[in-house]
Amino acid sequence: MWKALATSASTKFLHISMDVNLVLWWISVVLMVIVTFAYALKIIFYFEAVRREYYHPIRVNFFFAPWIALLFLALGLPPSVYQNLPHALWYVLMTPFLCLELKIYGQWMSGGQRRLSKVANPSNHLSVVGNFVGSLLGASMGLKEGPIFFLAVGLAHYTVLFVTLYQRLPTNETLPKELHPVFFLFVAAPSVASMAWANIQGSFDFGARIAYFIALFLYFSLVNVTPFTKYLEPLLVLCHDSKLIHFLCVFLIHLQAVRINFFRGFRFSLAWWAYTFPMTGAAIATIKYSIMVNTVVTKCLVVILCTLSTFTVMGLLVTTIIHAFVQRDLFPNDISIAISERKPKTHRRWYHHRRAGSTDIDQFLKYADSAEAKDIEAALSGSVELISTSAPKEVSQD
Repeated sequence: MWKALATSASTKFLHISMDVNLVLWWISVVLMVIVTFAYALKIIFYFEAVRREYYHPIRVNFFFAPWIALLFLALGLPPSVYQNLPHALWYVLMTPFLCLELKIYGQWMSGGQRRLSKVANPSNHLSVVGNFVGSLLGASMGLKEGPIFFLAVGLAHYTVLFVTLYQRLPTNETLPKELHPVFFLFVAAPSVASMAWANIQGSFDFGARIAYFIALFLYFSLVNVTPFTKYLEPLLVLCHDSKLIHFLCVFLIHLQAVRINFFRGFRFSLAWWAYTFPMTGAAIATIKYSIMVNTVVTKCLVVILCTLSTFTVMGLLVTTIIHAFVQRDLFPNDISIAISERKPKTHRRWYHHRRAGSTDIDQFLKYADSAEAKDIEAALSGSVELISTSAPKEVSQD
């Protein structure tokens, strides 16, 4: 985002230095190395937990996240570090996406307990948005057929996923309240898709604008307008003669009430980081759009969205550090990946673990289908007794 602010013609009035992009990029690289090292240790010492994450219908989508982060590191590469990335890098980064998608999309169509109408939830956007990010990177590197391929795959599956999530079929599994921030991922896919389409076409044409406007509408429909409520009610009284303004005020007040009830009432968790990616994607798409439509309105929108994105990232970073190192409650016992009907294993080395299939998770999904539990992870709270007697000690302590 800061690279786009510094290099775009429509944001020259902000006088952003490329040094900001350089500093943030190196910080991101260091954080990526630290997280990769930490997860490598988890694979070695707690392989069973990783295996259960992979077979979990919600958590498997987050296996796309590291590769999406690497794609954005390549997109945000400062010119002073490297000028032209080799095409081979794009193929290396997109290979894991293709492998994971062949598995997950196949299950969506013919997976029985794992079909899309059964497991659809907002975190599935992570398995789709990588297509658009990869297409954006490939098009920016001068590639053509590969980016179009991934753009087509992403558009097809995003359309199906979008409709499925909107319908909220009776077989859909709902998310627990703690994961409600991932609903912001609705904004990510169309935001990045608009930029990918623009890079492939060479301009922010009608196709790119349609995707961008969809993202912008979803952004405004999900954003919390709480700070403005105190101004809406007096305006409602003063402008009671104007039916249009009266209707807009009533609509915004009701929208605010819905958003508050939807996004409040739960403790901070790493799921809150789901706000950052969509907000930043929408901000970057707005910068690209302002290049084609360079008006006062678009410039103001760029400043507002970029400011919101920056303060959100800073606030979440500080909060995460406080919960991790001061309060030390960032990582509670992860019950949902510790469910097992097998006896605890006495060994913990990764080379002793054998792949036993997805029997445990399939049984868990059948349990979640019962009348007592309609929620994949919320069902866990009602089965504490079962978990306490059957969960492997080494996994639950992870």
